Amino acid sequence: MPGGRLTQQERQQISLGLADGLAYAEIARNLERPTSTITREVMRNGGPTAYRADLAHRATEQRARRKQATPRDAATPAQAYGRDAQAVLAYEETFTTVLIQSGTPKMMARVM
Repeated sequence: MPGGRLTQQERQQISLGLADGLAYAEIARNLERPTSTITREVMRNGGPTAYRADLAHRATEQRARRKQATPRDAATPAQAYGRDAQAVLAYEETFTTVLIQSGTPKMMARVM
């Protein structure tokens, strides 16, 4: 992804550009970013009349933090509620085999 995430200074430039009445394309040229990046940034964070750089930056940090997956510890059981993980895997394999033998495509059988 060229350019990566927007910085706080770039968001401030967007805010100033909107206040000056510049078009998204002009703001994008000034920041050397795609117009779509500026458009998405503004629309995601309040629109052209309510965009605030500091709030947008905080919201983006929150979204980025929320999307980070926590790695599953090897010692943590894969199944909750006292289920035997080996028994569940054996059942999944049996069920998948039955679905495939009954004519269900392999990919669909694995997903189900």
